[in-house]
Amino acid sequence: MSRPVLLASDLHLPNGPSPLRDGLIRFLRGPAHQAAALYLLGDIFEYWVGDDDGLATHADVIAALHRLSKSGVAVYAMHGNRDFLLGRDFERASGVRLLRDPSVVDIDGVPTLLSHGDLWCTDDRAYQRWRRFSRNRLAQWLFLRLPLQRRLRIAGGLRGHSADAKQRKTVEIMDVSPDAVAAAFREYGVPRIIHGHTHRPADHVLSVDGRDVERHVLADWHPDSMEYLICHAGACRRVLI
Repeated sequence: MSRPVLLASDLHLPNGPSPLRDGLIRFLRGPAHQAAALYLLGDIFEYWVGDDDGLATHADVIAALHRLSKSGVAVYAMHGNRDFLLGRDFERASGVRLLRDPSVVDIDGVPTLLSHGDLWCTDDRAYQRWRRFSRNRLAQWLFLRLPLQRRLRIAGGLRGHSADAKQRKTVEIMDVSPDAVAAAFREYGVPRIIHGHTHRPADHVLSVDGRDVERHVLADWHPDSMEYLICHAGACRRVLI
């Protein structure tokens, strides 16, 4: 009998003990062990200023991911807008394979386009400028060579700036653009897209050029609501930990 595929995103694990970290470790030790694969589609961590800091700060999570991958479950992750500096040392320590955003994978026999989702928020032009800069290899190389304490101060300042900016933007601007999503369906020719980022969990049935397709938006995690998507036997459904 085939095993299910599990997906989650936007866990935003803080740098310290929390119900979110406890919930993820409980999930990795429990339901995830019954899966064929686990996909974590970005913003696993509230911020990640480099593997040199993150691997020690999140040692319990890294160990749980490593145990899961060693058990035979394929574990994948994507960069989010908070943890785009996850690197090769993270992969080696956790056993997680980093995927390019977006990527097409086979989930339960269905070609599925996976993404963190922020690349489709094209109406937010200021954010897209920041996204291009933050993904620049030279900019990342220079940032990672700054002293750790300076990197942490910069990350704290960026989180504060992001929170202020969100207060001034409409929900529509921060959501994915329908045109960008339709273009992705056309470009990749898939019947299903799964992504996170927007914190607007929903299951959409759409028509693109006369073709029925589906888009699943993953939920962001909260201490009282930690949700993942399970795809199995031709359907995807939401489960609370």
